[in-house]
Amino acid sequence: MKPISMRDLKPEHFNWRMEGRVAVIQLNRPDRKNPLTFDSYAELRDTFRDMVYADDVDAVVFASNGGNFCSGGDVHDIIGPLVDMDMKELLAFTRMTGDLVKAMIHCTKPIISAVDGVCVGAGAIIAMSSDLRLATAEAKTAFLFTRVGLAGCDMGACAMLPRIIGQGRAAELLYTGRSMSAQDGSDWGFFNGLHAPDELEAAAIKMAQRIGSGPTFAHGITKTQLNQEWNMSLDQAIESEAQAQAICMQTKDFERAYNAFVKQEKPTFEGN
Repeated sequence: MKPISMRDLKPEHFNWRMEGRVAVIQLNRPDRKNPLTFDSYAELRDTFRDMVYADDVDAVVFASNGGNFCSGGDVHDIIGPLVDMDMKELLAFTRMTGDLVKAMIHCTKPIISAVDGVCVGAGAIIAMSSDLRLATAEAKTAFLFTRVGLAGCDMGACAMLPRIIGQGRAAELLYTGRSMSAQDGSDWGFFNGLHAPDELEAAAIKMAQRIGSGPTFAHGITKTQLNQEWNMSLDQAIESEAQAQAICMQTKDFERAYNAFVKQEKPTFEGN
């Protein structure tokens, strides 16, 4: 498929801007602590799906807005209507929300969530589904599903969260729905770093730009392997990585790195 450009994307249901080759996404309802709606779910899903084919995006920052990250599904726009849906309609909705997670995982671009304030429900899932997470001391992350009479196994949480923070800690959060403090998130490995609120987004963009200055084709391979190897034996993983690395050794970036080393220079990667 021919590469596409996402530089001039104009979404209806979230904010989008480019910082160089880093895409910055913000939910745009700060007065409600940035809840998700049926439309914003679907538009985010489609955007991350398209990103696989984008040749002008090297990394993504999912940022906070107005002091909060995301308050989950909108009570009036989503939760209320769900009560009146039949099973077929409900399954279509839950599959659609899971498709957002799958689109983030498979988009091939590293995603960094910059979490400030409220990060709950589906917002916590978006942060969980990112490759890296930065936060402020004010970040409060909670998987609230049991608080509204639902199971904690939403949008891949029971598969992904234990791999990030451990089975026991994940079980506690998913059973109780209690808030995970920023310090706990940092100590447990959920957050990769804590920053002051006025420095958070800049720190996330700086991290994204640093990653984006590297071999971006190879980064896509790394992201794919990190996700695919969950389902592999050790032997399968080693063989899969051997094949992946052989592919990367055919890139111009690998050749550029060698030539730069010989000349004692810093390589300039171009993603091919």
